Amino acid sequence: MSNNTGNTLLAVLAGVAIGAGLGILYAPDKGSKTRGKLKDGFDDAKNDLQNKFDTVSSQLNDKLTTAKFDLEDSYEDLVSNMSHKTEEVISFLEDKLAELKRQNAKFQK
Repeated sequence: MSNNTGNTLLAVLAGVAIGAGLGILYAPDKGSKTRGKLKDGFDDAKNDLQNKFDTVSSQLNDKLTTAKFDLEDSYEDLVSNMSHKTEEVISFLEDKLAELKRQNAKFQK
């Protein structure tokens, strides 16, 4: 979660808490009704936070899955590229070995 989003969420939660406190102080209802309203408010806030957490968790999981597939593709490309380079190096070394054998054969005569 970005810092800006975290600050916004913290400000909203602080506003809810302050509003609930002021509502209790000036409530015209009986205590039992006020407690019921508070419980409902906390339940709603809890459900809202749980839904946001689930959404962020799902998005993070999707991004990690995508990153995993990207990493696997990059690894496969690297291995393939290295395989081609290895073949080029082996061919180069075989050519040099053949050239050295020809030069050595001239000296052996």
